[in-house]
Amino acid sequence: MSMRVGVFGAGGRIGAQLIKSLQGNPRWELAAALVSPHSPLVGTQVAGCGVEYRLFEASTHEKTCDVIVDFSKPAASLSLQQAMGAKRIPVVIGTTGFSDDEDRLLTGYARHRPMLVSANFARGFEVFRLAAGRLAASLADGEAVITETYHARKKNEPSGTSRLLAGLIRQERSRANGVAMPEVPIVVHREGDVVGINEAQFDIGSAEILLSYRVNTLAAYAEGALIAAEWLVSRAPPSGRFSLADTLSSSLSD
Repeated sequence: MSMRVGVFGAGGRIGAQLIKSLQGNPRWELAAALVSPHSPLVGTQVAGCGVEYRLFEASTHEKTCDVIVDFSKPAASLSLQQAMGAKRIPVVIGTTGFSDDEDRLLTGYARHRPMLVSANFARGFEVFRLAAGRLAASLADGEAVITETYHARKKNEPSGTSRLLAGLIRQERSRANGVAMPEVPIVVHREGDVVGINEAQFDIGSAEILLSYRVNTLAAYAEGALIAAEWLVSRAPPSGRFSLADTLSSSLSD
């Protein structure tokens, strides 16, 4: 039986790609295409299937969705969580830009349902992130810089992915050195239609190490989120907040 997926933020770039990926894989089924109240798509048909773009209705989607994948905005994401109340529908969240207070609210909602949150769901990214963390710990005396390149339409400020990498590297360097290390600088580039390039550079004086991760198409984000959704539905406990690192383990620690 295929996994029934509700896409929240279905009118966005990643939301549209999620719908394409769902329609192209028999393991998955588009159960709901959820948009904001102001979206011009409300009430219209999703191309290629019998699903309409609709607003979230917890009483309906508790029965029709095995999981909801959320690529929206922080305010919309929190509104979705509030509307879900104590519903046990698992949620995968790729929305970025949460403030510290908003992130704490998000964690609070995870007491009701399993929730997997990541700044980057592209396939293979979690392995890249873990490798950057290990290098930071092993080369704690070196200097680290994060560089990102995305399409020209993206805001000219560090992405959630770069902030995630910078925070991890700083944490690992601080742990290895026994003191709080300075924040890792982030260099931002915007070029044409580049989907995403993330780099972590470690300068140790006599040598440099450069880790580079390139996303070729938006499908990488959608497919990664759907694979994470499969793990959340089949392997996760009934509630709690999880990360992509959890999905790499064969089982969760008690």
